[in-house]
Order: sequence, then C-alpha cells, then structure tokens
Amino acid sequence: MAVSFENCLVVGISSRALFDLTKENEIFEKEGLDTYSTYQIEHEDDVLKPGSGFALVKALLHLNTLSQQRLVEVIIMSRNSADTSLRVFRSIEHYGLDITRAVLSGGESLANYLESFGVDLFLSADEEDVQNAIDAGFAAGIIYPHLKRYPAEQLQQIRIAFDGDAVLFSDESEKIYQEKGLKAFVEYERANAKKPLPKGPFANFLKTLSKLQENFPPNQAPIRTALVTARNAPAQERVIRTLRAWNVRIDEAFFLGGMQKKDILQKFGAHIFFDDQDIHTEPASAVVPAATVPYRDGDNPKE
Repeated sequence: MAVSFENCLVVGISSRALFDLTKENEIFEKEGLDTYSTYQIEHEDDVLKPGSGFALVKALLHLNTLSQQRLVEVIIMSRNSADTSLRVFRSIEHYGLDITRAVLSGGESLANYLESFGVDLFLSADEEDVQNAIDAGFAAGIIYPHLKRYPAEQLQQIRIAFDGDAVLFSDESEKIYQEKGLKAFVEYERANAKKPLPKGPFANFLKTLSKLQENFPPNQAPIRTALVTARNAPAQERVIRTLRAWNVRIDEAFFLGGMQKKDILQKFGAHIFFDDQDIHTEPASAVVPAATVPYRDGDNPKE
C-alpha cells in the first residue's frame, strides 16, 4: 500500500538549512564541485553542527511523539548527489531525527519535486530554489545562516511567527503603500476593512498549522503562532477580520506601527520568523532563526 502524507504537515528542508555547512559551501563556491565532493567524502564520519532550521525541525518531529500519530513528515531536499550526502544522513542519525526520505537532485532545481511530496513548507539557503518554489505557489523561505547559537531548544511548544502583508496575505496592500505612500494605504484599508485580504504564500501553511492545533486541547496545544506586523490602527481591523473569515487561529498578534520586530521575536521565542523584507529578517536572525519570503517573479512592489 502506497504511503500518503494527506493528513501530515510536510516540510522540505535543504541540508544547508538543517545543518551548518558554512565551511563546506565556501569550499564549493571557491574551489568547485570536485574539491567539495572530495572534502565531504573525506569527512563523512564527522557530525555536522545544527543549522538555522534544526530547532524547528526537531520540535516539529516531536509532535509525532506527543500525539502518538504521524502529524509531521520532514524530507531532506538537496542539490547534492547521493555520493556526497552520507555525511548528512549520518548526522541525522546522530541527532536521532526521524527523517527517512530525501530528494538528492544532483544539481537540478528542487521545485519540480515539491508537488510530488505534497510539501507545505520549503526551507533552503539557496535563493534560486526558494524563488522557484514561490513562483510555483509553495510556501518557502530563504533561511539565514546560523550566525550564532540560539537559545536552548524548546520542544514542548513550537513557536512560529509571521509577518502579514506579502507573507500570510497577498502583497495587494503592500504595493499601495510602496507606490502611493502611507496615507493612501490607510485610506485603502479603511475602505476595505470588511473585505478579507487575499491569500499570501503562507496562508495555506498557517491553515495547516491551525488544523494541527485541533489535535490537542486548546490550553495544551504544542504549536503557538504569532503575527508580527508593521501595521497599526486603523489597518489592524482588516487583518483581524481576514483571519476570522479564514477560520484560523493566531495565538498572539503584534501591531507594531514601524517598531523593530527583533525584540518582540526574542521575547516570543520563535523557532522561526517569516518576513518579506530583509530589513526585518536580518536583525531578527541575530536572536531567532529567520527566513525571507521572496515575492513572485515580477511582483516586487519595489521594482
């Protein structure tokens, strides 16, 4: 009988997002594929250190233990060849991660395989792969390198934070702000306060998380979500009404009105934060794992 992930949250993650492969990537970029391959084979018994996406993956997989059923499936998706990937698999085994499936594309784009596995979220350090995933309609983020050791992993509750416009919601309102300014944006949001915002690239991912939360008592849910947005009054009304119309749960919401997001995210203790702008994800990555969500090709309001 064929395996189905129909009722699972499926996460595709690159080896460079799961583990710290900074040195290895430098070898690849400076000295080429042959030198990189030789290095990986010579060091395939050396365990890799955790990368930026490690804590999130470990916490998500822990849901399977808490629920005693398969709620999460994690798939390694890498441009590496099979021959250079033994080190990754041995590191997965070392850390006791329940990851048994992989796509090793040998340098080819990974976007073609996302639909085949029913991927709900794709995380990678490769901008091209993430852009291709976004263009194909998948929730995807370019994860920042593991610049420092983040606080100790919290396995009992997964904390995921999202920006609003161009992440959970479409970039419709963001474009008005970028093209016509704050006053026009506020007027537009007032006029459309009762009209739900169109879905953004992470809307379905949030809905999947909300559905997973239903497997647990409300006061014991091991997933906690937060909206961290630059919006403030009166533009918050449309956001609240949109989430209500979608019938999804957001546990905490922060309408910051242009304040820096870094401190809020640190206090929230996010396993990961998704935002469309580097001016937010880069400083946030100093305290929590963070990933930039690119616009669909040709949709960037700043271009």
